[in-house]
Amino acid sequence: MNKLANSTSPYLLQHANNPVNWFPWGPEALQKAKDENKLILVSIGYSACHWCHVMEHESFEDEAVAGVMNEYFVCIKVDREERPDVDQIYMSAIQLMSGRGGWPLNCICLPDQRPIYGGTYFRKNDWASLLLNLADFYKTKPDEAEDYAVRLTEGIKQYESVAFVKEQPAYTKADLQTILTTWRKYIDPVEGGFGGAPKFPMPTNSLFLMRYAHLMKDEEVAKNVKLTLKKMAFGGIYDHIGGGFARYAVDGVWHVPHFEKMLYDNGQLVSLYAEAYTWNPNPLYKTVVDEIITFVSRELTSPGYGFYSALDADSEGKEGKFYIFTKAEIEEILGDEADIFNIYYHVTEDGNWEEEHSNVFYRREEDAELAEKLGLTVEELVSRINASRQKVLNARSNRVRPGLDNKILASWNGLMLKGLCEAYRTFNDPQYLELALKNAEFINNNLISGARISRVYKTNTSLSFGEGWGEASFLDDYANIIEAFIALYEVTFDEVWLIQAQKLADYTLAHYYDQEGGIFFYTADNDEMLIARKCEIMDGVIPASNSVMARNLKKLGLFFDNEGYLEVSGQLLRNLLPHLAKYATAYSNWCVLLLDEVFGTYEVAITGNDAEAKRMEMELHYIPNKIILGGKDGSLPLLAQRFNNQTRIFVCRDKTCGLPAYNIADALKQINN
Repeated sequence: MNKLANSTSPYLLQHANNPVNWFPWGPEALQKAKDENKLILVSIGYSACHWCHVMEHESFEDEAVAGVMNEYFVCIKVDREERPDVDQIYMSAIQLMSGRGGWPLNCICLPDQRPIYGGTYFRKNDWASLLLNLADFYKTKPDEAEDYAVRLTEGIKQYESVAFVKEQPAYTKADLQTILTTWRKYIDPVEGGFGGAPKFPMPTNSLFLMRYAHLMKDEEVAKNVKLTLKKMAFGGIYDHIGGGFARYAVDGVWHVPHFEKMLYDNGQLVSLYAEAYTWNPNPLYKTVVDEIITFVSRELTSPGYGFYSALDADSEGKEGKFYIFTKAEIEEILGDEADIFNIYYHVTEDGNWEEEHSNVFYRREEDAELAEKLGLTVEELVSRINASRQKVLNARSNRVRPGLDNKILASWNGLMLKGLCEAYRTFNDPQYLELALKNAEFINNNLISGARISRVYKTNTSLSFGEGWGEASFLDDYANIIEAFIALYEVTFDEVWLIQAQKLADYTLAHYYDQEGGIFFYTADNDEMLIARKCEIMDGVIPASNSVMARNLKKLGLFFDNEGYLEVSGQLLRNLLPHLAKYATAYSNWCVLLLDEVFGTYEVAITGNDAEAKRMEMELHYIPNKIILGGKDGSLPLLAQRFNNQTRIFVCRDKTCGLPAYNIADALKQINN
């Protein structure tokens, strides 16, 4: 076994028996490269990555290829989910070199970590030939290698950076309309979502468009959001048997998934579908939320209520084998009920995807439409389908399961915790709040010490508190947990969570914020220094940590009447505003913050013995640009002198509050006028 044998990362452990002399990222490997003047080969991936597995089987398990790697390189294997800072550096390098990126990510670096060449997946023969050529290049032309490293490293430092904007612009609806002009170019009016194949869910994009449609009263945008939510939930990207979404669809119609299931996708999609239900109470959204939470509870929850990271795409060496069925298999499981099930999920004898006779389940028809065709009532159809789904789930549970990535990551747990809070906010199901509170306690007890977060929870329970920690944490860990704790306060009115969020925010301001640039670095000033200190500003599948912090500080500034927080939030948005209209889909979470600036944020304080009942009643109404606070008592500035024997609702905006209302209808009048 190589140096990965003692790793806690499932991805690194997958490579522990390779003939490659892998090292984890750390001082031993980096010093060895310097001492021996060897190029560094940094190979980055994650455990649920299909093509990472393919390259491992083709190249890293091959003795001859491993011989080349071992002779000429110090080989370092990195789990991108544990060390996103390392991934960020070398992904920037590859995107600058080739204009594209992805995983597996393979980068060749000088002994001091500066990159000179890289790419993603390489076939075995191409890989071995490339490595020999690069080793010869470094030996015979070291000055050229140095020159290229200098230029590429400077590019990495400049990549995804923004200028400081001092003047405060006047944000208007015209800014939003300009952004939508750009955005409409990417909207798919037929299949929903954005662009063609492959199709990614992109929850924050849909969130912004939903809020935009509501606040700007844009029916065309609203129609597309509803189409997207339906198509995703009906498509093969959704696991109709066990709940939860796969990573993305490889086609343009949401049919064939890339079967890996990630916590970060599902946590965000819980938030999205829960909020969508308040906006447009479609029963489909409620079903999706409940089934995702059931899936996460069943398959991604640790005994201590931390959430695991992912399920692999592969089982028994084949992508999707766990999830696909032949028509004959369905008939054997369901007997006489198979015909209706097969019609409902488009199961055919020939199959509907690449593997012969195999089927990915997906829907096309609404229940009412299909029930009429089959001569059934909607209730009867749904009842029979649900009974059949349970039988298929039971049968599927006997198959060889996909691999579980049992890392517990702070950042992704924050996303799932927020999703649970949003689900409770919308549906008032006490089970959602119970799971949220258990997860929040897990995070507090195992991932936070003082105001310092550990990104990775080590599952070895024999370790003492400090020994079980990962070595680094990043801005997204703080940003997503702060956002989740704010959401947990808003559904419990327990100030413990808000005070904890404030404590973590103060830590980020002390150790991550660059006053001169008016932006947060991704890495802390008291953690390991890499060849560049980067800022994460572009929203992708997960919102950028800077955009999440900007929204967090806006809310915390209102909750605590803290002008310092509001100023930092404002500075961040000023810096980014010039970029929003140019490439709006890459800045969707920033656009959500811009909506709040244009339309203002309502501060809804509910005080008194019936505060919780009134909170639940208020949440039935879609007001996306609000914060909510209150309870039977509280210490927040906006609650001062607002407690007496009566339950009252105070609506404030721009440091001005209306008269107290005694029912939700009167409070809504103050918001809607």
